[in-house]
Amino acid sequence: MPRKAEFPELSDLVVCTVQNVKNFGAFVSLDEFGGKEGFIHVRDVATGWVKYIRDHVREGQKAVCKVLSVDEEKGHIDLSLKAVNDHQRREKIQEWKNEKKADKLLEIIAGKMDKPADEAYDVVGASLVKEYGSLFAGFEDAAVNPDGVRSLGLDKSWTDALLEVAKENIQAPSVMIDGMFEITNPLPDGVDHVKTALAKAVESDTGDVNIHYIGAPRYRITVNAEDYKVAEDELKAAVDRVTTSIEKSGGSISFKRKEEK
Repeated sequence: MPRKAEFPELSDLVVCTVQNVKNFGAFVSLDEFGGKEGFIHVRDVATGWVKYIRDHVREGQKAVCKVLSVDEEKGHIDLSLKAVNDHQRREKIQEWKNEKKADKLLEIIAGKMDKPADEAYDVVGASLVKEYGSLFAGFEDAAVNPDGVRSLGLDKSWTDALLEVAKENIQAPSVMIDGMFEITNPLPDGVDHVKTALAKAVESDTGDVNIHYIGAPRYRITVNAEDYKVAEDELKAAVDRVTTSIEKSGGSISFKRKEEK
């Protein structure tokens, strides 16, 4: 139930279910558009020559396709499977799953308000889509930023139900980054200086910073935050705090950021 246009737009990525596979192509239903039929020509199934189409698609398979053309009068939708890379496919499937979850959350809100699901969409869902671009993005913000939702101007009873459902069902988005320290201090009480320096790493108001003992002189630092920019900024600040403390006590330190995969 979020209400979408009747037909997808050119170049949209759409989630499909393969219904019927022929030698010349595959007929699919578009999950987000009421099961409308689309067609993937064999030339658009995979890069290069396709000897056996069933090596690439099969009945019942979920697929992410790119829209090549739409003829609303005839109801024809031409699609490409090969034009979607793995990253796009993963992102689109996750987006689709998120929106399905958001649909269910709207139904829960409707139940709490003893209202029809369509009314929950008209009152709450439409406002979330308009403000955030998608239902799920609106629920995510409601879970971490109640004031943002209150500013939408919804009736208080609907707002309270939305915030309650979001808090109970949405886990705040977060990312984790890490790196490795090598720290030494030649003083007799060098271990205490190292402990003091590492304690400064966790002095954070914007991220969840943790130190993990690997084996002297190596220590791993991890930072959890709401997004990569916040995490990277906090990691840099934590490394600076540790470095300043260690060097001030006469020790030496090196830091290596873990390479992204």
